[in-house]
Amino acid sequence: MSVELNAVMKGKVTGIQSFGAFVELEGEKKQGLVHISEVSNTYVKDINEFLTVGQEVEVKVIKIDEEKGKISLSMRALMPEPERKERSERPRRERRPGRRPSSQPVSYKDPQEEGFNMLGEELKKLNLDL
Repeated sequence: MSVELNAVMKGKVTGIQSFGAFVELEGEKKQGLVHISEVSNTYVKDINEFLTVGQEVEVKVIKIDEEKGKISLSMRALMPEPERKERSERPRRERRPGRRPSSQPVSYKDPQEEGFNMLGEELKKLNLDL
């Protein structure tokens, strides 16, 4: 049996690092890496909460680098997609008071409007030549 792209294989976890787990592929004298992002379809902070050395796992081959001799594996690719909530089910965020919704246009005062430029009006009354 040869390792092929997209093949689903069984293996045994041979080592765990903070970035992922090394898995020896069954029937092969090769091992691959399951990156921490490919362990589960949920957030993985500590890989040790999901895998232990010696554990039998099922993995999918997602990348083969012939030049470097590396095999990338995924457990996540074999899991069903997590259910997502519909938009209407999520609670709406409350707006902070005094903030306008971003969809409303901004209105500015007209500089010609009375009282807008009070300092300028007062200077005009004094008839100062500046």
